Amino acid sequence: ALIKATYAALFEYLVTQINTCIKPPPNTTPVAFIGVLDIFGFESFQTNSFEQLCINYCNESLQQQFNRYVFQLEQADYEREGIEWSFIDFPDNQNVLDLIERKHVGILSLLDEQCMLPSCTDRSFANAMYNTCVVGNENGNQSFFLFSHAGSMPA
Repeated sequence: ALIKATYAALFEYLVTQINTCIKPPPNTTPVAFIGVLDIFGFESFQTNSFEQLCINYCNESLQQQFNRYVFQLEQADYEREGIEWSFIDFPDNQNVLDLIERKHVGILSLLDEQCMLPSCTDRSFANAMYNTCVVGNENGNQSFFLFSHAGSMPA
């Protein structure tokens, strides 16, 4: 707890100092800012909540946007313009995003559908996920995992 509090205080101090240095004079438009984003912020706990799924989904979406705009589109521009460069291989997490967001068969769509049923339970939602999303579970394990480039997330 002491290290966490020290880190938080140091981070807040640094942000305050940086903001003070780049703060524009009164009555002028800000021209600079510093944003901090932990793009690889996929977290995994022993048991994850719906909130954690949403946080990880957001992080996966941000990672996909980052990969698309920084790697995929830039490399396409280089190729189109005939610029020599070394190809950068990057992870494609579209399969994780599809599992979560795909219409009619994604986790969020299944949850939405189950919430409209009058007799929905945790078990009926889990069964809907297993029946739709799970591919081959030969050992009968009743755990549900999302696998990402950053690791796996037990549900």
